[in-house]
Amino acid sequence: MAKILIVEDDSNLRMLMTMRLKNKYDVLTASDAETALAKYEEGGVDLVVTDIMMPGMDGYALVETIRSLGHSTPVIMLTAKDGITDKGRGFAVGTDDYMTKPVNFEELVWRIDALLRRSKIANEGKISIGDVVVDKQSFTVTRGDEVFELPTKEFQLLYLLLSYPGKIFTKENILDSVWGYSSESDEYTVRTHINRLRNKFEHFSEFEIVTIRGIGYKAVIKK
Repeated sequence: MAKILIVEDDSNLRMLMTMRLKNKYDVLTASDAETALAKYEEGGVDLVVTDIMMPGMDGYALVETIRSLGHSTPVIMLTAKDGITDKGRGFAVGTDDYMTKPVNFEELVWRIDALLRRSKIANEGKISIGDVVVDKQSFTVTRGDEVFELPTKEFQLLYLLLSYPGKIFTKENILDSVWGYSSESDEYTVRTHINRLRNKFEHFSEFEIVTIRGIGYKAVIKK
């Protein structure tokens, strides 16, 4: 069970968040940033949900301190501030996601799960989808006795799409992420690599690569 640290000075909201999340996560709470840091440094925290406006150290400083210690633990900043400047400052200090109050708890759970999944992928270098394992260390895709060793760009493209299932990547996004800003590759290159991946994995029932006409591509995890 993932351990979530909630940092919120409003006792009613802190209690409500704990009640809503405790059935799915191991929940720690703190009413201020100093207490939160002490609990965080005890170890084992998988994700932090923090308010911005708190007595003493604010949420920005809390995230900045966590990042200065070299930790990449995902952080969701939760606040009544919804201005673009406030959001920009939050992302600048190392926040991974941003939600405004009042809290939609169903959406909060979705965001927590998404960040935990990405964090696990980043730490392990592997994506697991049913019996399929996509391994960043060996550039392989395995399913049972089947092993596919992919060329670098094909693997990077597949890994990118499967890291964010359901997210639409434009051809420009893919070119920048996989081939780099200075590459002379074009949309034809992306299309060619997509077709190669489809041909190799068309018999897989676990996922598929879908074309969003006029926009780009996304990976869909099949139930």
